[in-house]
Amino acid sequence: MSSQPQIINRPKDNHPHTGADTVIACLLQQDVELVFGMQGGSIMPVYDSLFKAGAPRHIIVGHEQGAAHMADGYARVTGKPGVVLTTSGPGATNLVTGLANAMMDSIPLVAITGQVTSNLLGNDAFQEADMWGITMPVTKHNYQVTDPDELPDVFAEAFYVAMSGRPGPVLIDLPKDVALKECPPYQAAPRVPEGYWTPYQPNQKRVVEALEVLRQAQKPVILAGGGVIQGDASEELKRFVELTGIPVTSTLMGLGNFPADHDLSLGMPGMHGTGYANLALYHSDAILVVGSRLDDRITGQVERFCPNAKLIHVDIDASEINKIVPCLVPVVGHAKPALKAFIKLAGEWQTKPDYSAWRAQIAEWKKEHAMVYPRRSGRIAPQEVVEMLGRILDAEATIVTGVGQHQMYTAQYYPFRRPRSLITSGGLGTMGFGLPAALGAKLGAPQRDVVCIDGDGSFLMNIQELATAVRYGIGLVVVILNNSYLGMVRQWQDMFLDGRRSETLLSGVPYDQVAKAFGGLGRRVERPEEVSGALEWALAKSRKDSLPVVLDVQVDSEAVVLPMVPPGGANTDFVPCRGGEACDE
Repeated sequence: MSSQPQIINRPKDNHPHTGADTVIACLLQQDVELVFGMQGGSIMPVYDSLFKAGAPRHIIVGHEQGAAHMADGYARVTGKPGVVLTTSGPGATNLVTGLANAMMDSIPLVAITGQVTSNLLGNDAFQEADMWGITMPVTKHNYQVTDPDELPDVFAEAFYVAMSGRPGPVLIDLPKDVALKECPPYQAAPRVPEGYWTPYQPNQKRVVEALEVLRQAQKPVILAGGGVIQGDASEELKRFVELTGIPVTSTLMGLGNFPADHDLSLGMPGMHGTGYANLALYHSDAILVVGSRLDDRITGQVERFCPNAKLIHVDIDASEINKIVPCLVPVVGHAKPALKAFIKLAGEWQTKPDYSAWRAQIAEWKKEHAMVYPRRSGRIAPQEVVEMLGRILDAEATIVTGVGQHQMYTAQYYPFRRPRSLITSGGLGTMGFGLPAALGAKLGAPQRDVVCIDGDGSFLMNIQELATAVRYGIGLVVVILNNSYLGMVRQWQDMFLDGRRSETLLSGVPYDQVAKAFGGLGRRVERPEEVSGALEWALAKSRKDSLPVVLDVQVDSEAVVLPMVPPGGANTDFVPCRGGEACDE
């Protein structure tokens, strides 16, 4: 490492400066305001330095997985790196799911894990775990520090790597003796690691080629992913769409990158996407993909995803281009400068392409495959709860989900109108993500309403973080769409396994009472006419009392997520929505 460290200006005291002091100084230099974590033996020196420094603010969690998800939610809502601090062994290994989740969804995290002393490494010492090896596949980069003099440069690199290019998690493993060792009070500015290069500006020749493909197209579609949000390019996307008149479909990770209520919005594509989005992609002759890795939940059967389309793929990560779907025009670079370049060139078109016939066809598909659902008399339709929230909350609210049916209902029926308004586990599909991520989101944006829409199975997995919410007075609302099942698995069992519901029925837990036992607030909702009042009450109480409010909403246990593309099928073979009228079935 070659940066030139600077002396830290710190008040004189009777304590020699140690590696642990350098860790805290480096965090403060990176403008870290919040750290999520759990105390323990190997990390104790760092916590002692944190106590002496009095900053940054620390949030004690109920479980280290919860810490990772809180940092994840914080990073998604703020655009800043989330920071996690845990001890060695199980404290560190409990982070692995959260790191993998952040890696899959390109979320910037910096995790600092305590480690046994250097002389015990490799000896199966108490609470030793090879975090360098364990986390290598699920981090963008990781370090094991051997000398406190390395710390300034390690931290400078770690934050740069986490945030640059395609963001991701970075882990710093810190042996206890390194944390305790005296060292000069150095710190280093963020720096580019040697040999590390991130493309930013797109190749202008490729931009020209891409715009020519779109200019000649008659049935173009834009497929916008989470990279638009990570690249702060949502405004540029909207300008380009309105300039050209090309309809846009947003992936699960991209929801909010384009207003859901805009005339040119097609909603979400893929396995549980809208029928009209999937049909538009299938029949298109040109697709502009921006910031999406085109995973299997989007493409379905790859050969029939967009058989007649010329593909333009814009992505900061060159390895994602041509990985799944063959690409005609690759554009490597950040979404923001790429879309700015597209806007400039499209604004210079002498004759604007006429896509009116294409948009008329899409309008017919929207009528034919409207997003509707059955309402059974006396039972709460989960989709209706989500729609009602969309009417009650303003565009500034943040919605967080767990994973399961409730996640897809939210993606389908909530009107996301701004970036960073949806926080959800996409690539890894992590049940238990919702509650802790919602706490991180609320701490990152305390001025906004935060509502966690969760399922009973997913909520139970990190329910201990209710204690965290109460401890720190974090006011948010949890709406549990409680169907007493592992709902998405039960749906697959019914549709593809002849209804053999093996081990998916959950016993009834009174979540409203559990919330009260933790010190929060709760209410059970059993009838459709109770839903609106309960939502209004929960929002008002969370704002006023600064406490978590849990609504245990007993939804129709037989409700299913539709449309749905059968596994292995083509997106055009989707099972359509069923009925929109009330019935007594």
